Amino acid sequence: MIAPLFRRGRLALGVAALLALAAGCDKEPSKPEPPKVDTYSKATWEELPVTGDADLLAGFNAWRSACARLAKDPIWAATCASATQVPQDPNAIRAWLKAQLEVYSLRSARNSPQGLITGYYEPVYAGSLERSEQAPIPVYGIPEDMIVVALDSLYPELKGKRLRGRLEGRVLKPYDDAATIRSQGVKAPVLAWLTNPMDLQFLQIQGSGRIQLESGRQLRIGYADQNGHPYRPVGRWLVEQGQLKQEEVSMGAIRDWATANPQRVPELLASNPSFVFFGLNPDSNEGPRGSLNVPLTAGYSVAIDRKVIPLGSLLWLSTTRPDGSPVTRPVAAQDTGGAIAGEVRADLFWGTGAEAGELAGNMKQQGQIWLLWPKSVALPNAAPAPQPGA
Repeated sequence: MIAPLFRRGRLALGVAALLALAAGCDKEPSKPEPPKVDTYSKATWEELPVTGDADLLAGFNAWRSACARLAKDPIWAATCASATQVPQDPNAIRAWLKAQLEVYSLRSARNSPQGLITGYYEPVYAGSLERSEQAPIPVYGIPEDMIVVALDSLYPELKGKRLRGRLEGRVLKPYDDAATIRSQGVKAPVLAWLTNPMDLQFLQIQGSGRIQLESGRQLRIGYADQNGHPYRPVGRWLVEQGQLKQEEVSMGAIRDWATANPQRVPELLASNPSFVFFGLNPDSNEGPRGSLNVPLTAGYSVAIDRKVIPLGSLLWLSTTRPDGSPVTRPVAAQDTGGAIAGEVRADLFWGTGAEAGELAGNMKQQGQIWLLWPKSVALPNAAPAPQPGA
């Protein structure tokens, strides 16, 4: 039930051949193009599903915690400056939100407000600083021979795009895929050694984690770079191989399959050519740092598709936990992920450890997302934002 906010609660030769064939054929009537969908549909505050005071405070504070990072951001700088003056009072926060921000419902390419909401977490895995029979799986840092080319330095329209490879003579070749890295190694520092190849796979999927050393100390690591190959979910491979049904795919089910089929684990892992390299992070009681380089807040930070939602944005999320209980709250767009693509798509950070992992691993829910956007600032698709009073 929708209730007001302000209550509680992606062949040249082949193409040429096809064109030659088509020249001697009757043309089929052209099909009408589907109607253009507005990704950002204007909504009202009263359309937002209700949230309680605790979720309102926590979500707002999670977003506001990045304001120092956004102090020079052309979208959020002025709004953040104002937000620092808002007291820790739910009514004051509600009033500030309504005065400063406009509400836009995100819609998919199919013109649906519903999309996929998943979860992620910071895992803790057993490991060692020394290679051993029990811990033979290396966690690599950034390779010494990997070259990263920022394409927007030559082509501004490719802002954010990077090419990764290795020089062979004077030619830049694609960097090794994951299967090659696992079988042949790579010229990179080894940060730690893990006991299980699936631990490394899930660590790469989550993007950060902690390694529990024999001494009791925890080593904190986070995403540093990637080999430039596309991410392909290993769960999809299991479905394609008839090993799991689509609705059965979860982190737990994937790990159970790997435990039961150890001889096929290399085949499973080779289905995903992407490989993540890590860096050491300082010890801290805060959450891991996301793509915005601020600590993530459990339950209130999300990974998004930055082609749709700029990092640093404040969102309103309505979805459910795996058990069906509602999750309705403001959340902060503070991270990205290779699997997070689409208009109505988010990955909710659940925290650190096994309990958070259980939630994250089973979360594959439907949900809605609203973008809370500064008044008078152009929307991400460059459409003009409505002026105050319009």
